[in-house]
Amino acid sequence: MKNNKEQNEINIKEKSANGNSHMEESIHVQGMYENWFLDYASYVILERAVPALFDGLKPVQRRILHSMKRMDDGRFNKVANIIGHTMQFHPHGDAAIGDAIVNMGQKDLLIETQGNWGDIRTGDGAAAPRYIEARLSKFALEVAFNPQTTHWQLTYDGRQKEPIHLPMKFPLVLAQGAEGIAVGLATKIMPHNFNELIEASIAALEGKSINILPDFSTGGLADFSNYNEGQRGGKIRLRAKIENPDKKTIIIKSIPYGVTTTSLIDSIVKANDNGKFKIKKVVDNTAKDVEIIIELPSGVSPDVTIDALYAFTNCEVSISPNLCVITDEKPVFINVNELLKISTTNTVDLLKWELEIKLGELSEKLFFSSLEKIFIENRIYRDIEECETWEAVITTIDKGLNPFKPQLLREVTEDDIIKLTEIRIKRISKYNSIKADEVIKSLQDEIKEVKHHLKHLIEYAIEYFLNLQKKYGAGRERQTEIRSFDNIEVAQVALANQKLYVNREEGFVGYGLKKDEFVSECSDIDDVITFLKDGRFIVTRIAAKTFVGKNITHAAVWKKGDERLVYNLIYYDAKSKRNYAKRFTITAITRDKHYNLTKGAEGSKTLYFTANPNSESETVTVYLSSNSRARKKMFDFDFGLLEIKGRGAQGNILTKWPIRKVSHKEAGASTLGGVDIYYDETVGRLNTDARGKYLGNFDNGNQILVIYKDGSYELTGYELTNRYDVGNVLLIEQFNTEATISAVHYDGEKKNFYVKRFTLETQTIGRVVRFISEAKGSTLLVATTAGNPVVEMEYLKGRAKEKITEKINLNDLVDVKGWKARGNRLSNYRVTYVGLLESEEPEIEIIEEVKELSVEEQKQGEEQEGKKKAQLDLFMKN
Repeated sequence: MKNNKEQNEINIKEKSANGNSHMEESIHVQGMYENWFLDYASYVILERAVPALFDGLKPVQRRILHSMKRMDDGRFNKVANIIGHTMQFHPHGDAAIGDAIVNMGQKDLLIETQGNWGDIRTGDGAAAPRYIEARLSKFALEVAFNPQTTHWQLTYDGRQKEPIHLPMKFPLVLAQGAEGIAVGLATKIMPHNFNELIEASIAALEGKSINILPDFSTGGLADFSNYNEGQRGGKIRLRAKIENPDKKTIIIKSIPYGVTTTSLIDSIVKANDNGKFKIKKVVDNTAKDVEIIIELPSGVSPDVTIDALYAFTNCEVSISPNLCVITDEKPVFINVNELLKISTTNTVDLLKWELEIKLGELSEKLFFSSLEKIFIENRIYRDIEECETWEAVITTIDKGLNPFKPQLLREVTEDDIIKLTEIRIKRISKYNSIKADEVIKSLQDEIKEVKHHLKHLIEYAIEYFLNLQKKYGAGRERQTEIRSFDNIEVAQVALANQKLYVNREEGFVGYGLKKDEFVSECSDIDDVITFLKDGRFIVTRIAAKTFVGKNITHAAVWKKGDERLVYNLIYYDAKSKRNYAKRFTITAITRDKHYNLTKGAEGSKTLYFTANPNSESETVTVYLSSNSRARKKMFDFDFGLLEIKGRGAQGNILTKWPIRKVSHKEAGASTLGGVDIYYDETVGRLNTDARGKYLGNFDNGNQILVIYKDGSYELTGYELTNRYDVGNVLLIEQFNTEATISAVHYDGEKKNFYVKRFTLETQTIGRVVRFISEAKGSTLLVATTAGNPVVEMEYLKGRAKEKITEKINLNDLVDVKGWKARGNRLSNYRVTYVGLLESEEPEIEIIEEVKELSVEEQKQGEEQEGKKKAQLDLFMKN
């Protein structure tokens, strides 16, 4: 039996021509496989999937552009013809070439298109190659081609030549982006903005730091906080731009990069069918611009729905960039800023090369123009009339030029003399010395200019980039809006699409127990917390039916990190025979693990338990066993006396006597007070994490006042799901019903600035009220609720248009009127600037009023203090 080594060998025997000798060669199949696979991997990486660093092109793209340059006559060519011509250079099928042409054409940079080239927003494909046409753009002709600075190689069949790289004088790979998958390697380069790349290249030449960020043709919003300069490990979050014109309508105005309107609508419909949110109808009105209209049923919050769209649909996607390019015949990983600097340096080198070539050409023209002038003006051509041989002619001319050779730029060669002999007699006879001097002077000026550019190469390169921006930068403004995104808690926006039930005796919870006790609405991603009679609790993911333990006392949906939900508990400890009272929160747990709220002794049990969403305290009545030796068999206990601690705390001793029952007497106030709310101005969201502007402490009934730059106001609640348009918010604060709003606005109809002061007459939550003119050009400049608002105003006075700066107290200009009033004119002069200054609040002398209490009032106060002290003493004694 052969061993593995023998099985992996192929023996090849070759006999000599006379059959007297043979040669034996052994080749390992494993080695052949490794070599072939390595060759294949290298080919895919270098020749198909990854773009080159210096021209930013994959081989198929380079060959397409080379073919189009050879075909270029200024007119459009059928794409089918371009594909056929490119197949002379590209050793693959026509489909791959056609797809690459369409991809380049849709990027609208190097190729001008004509016909139906598809739409990356909707996912519609291009028409067949025989129907669409293309030609090189003027930009491509300017930056990508120069035969004199191009290195060439033979094509795959050896019949023609093709460029190794195009002399690209622009960071093309960053402008177009690139994506490719090779063997064991991939690249994903994001597209960047044309004008920003040019500005960054100029900044790099000036020695400034640069930081470029992607820009996507589909627009939308992008968070680049984890971009990592385009390297592996980075992440970009992209969101659709969503508007909310009214309470029943949501409009998607742009989509994330890589998402089509079709796939986006499919994800919305799927999420709706799965119960993630509720929508009435979705309509795609996309034409020139993206417009997807979502109609909401009554009673559905637009803010929560927008969050749910980001959480459950393709309205938000993530992209992981991976910048890999080919240089020196190998793939390298690099960041975008470094790549831009290398590309900029390469552009400078190409410009230098072109200048040197031009200098050489101009020098040759100047040399021969001077040589020709000497040859004709000094009538050297007459000296050759008597020469009988060609060698004599060359020698005679060379001898005639000897006195003038020091004036020339270089030595005169035989080829130069031969070229002089080719000048026709007619041209010699009509030679114009003055015109020749002008040509020489012009060439000298050009040479001087080129030498100046070579000496000041960086300034020349900057001017080159500025010229590119001037010629081709119009209409290429940034499409993607740079934002910082908040993290949407899926549990907060998930629709309550299930119902939670509980079977207390058997110990089951879930949404499938429809014949048992209903607890509350819930979503299919919620967690359920369950408390048992023996003092244990458990948190588990909701399911149709889950066993958690018999004798359930309380079951509810559990929200992680909720510090305001406080539990009040009285339990019996079997080991010490005492009864304990405790208040605690549960903010973090391990799912499906039982926790003890008692000391854990067998026989311990829960005597009283309540869950209080806003940390409410309560007073209970404790009834002791009639067999106990306690003097008082009944007393009241206030949970408000206890400090809120963690779930593992023992609690305070309530009484050592056996308890017969505990009953609720009265509810107490929240012991944690209101909630501190902050407004994060970067993302336009509320939070309780002390991020951004502090709005105040909010409790039941409190509202938020928002004044927008378009001259409208709105009152909202303080739900953390609220969304505010960062770019349109002028003022946001806690609403004070007694506050007066002072505003300075420009009236587009009257063409003047006005001041108005008013109080809010309509206080409906969610209603947007415009309080300035709706005429075109009307703008709100200042809005404040300060009691003593002061603005700084600049205006032009007199014929000399002298600029005057003045501080004005708005209270002195206008009285408080209705919100519909236009107000009073700010100034009779031409106002050029209005800005709010710090309010100058008047100092108020506080006088404490001393009130004498009557005998009866003093007696009532003493009785209340006595009751509190007696209750505390009883509690400590028991």
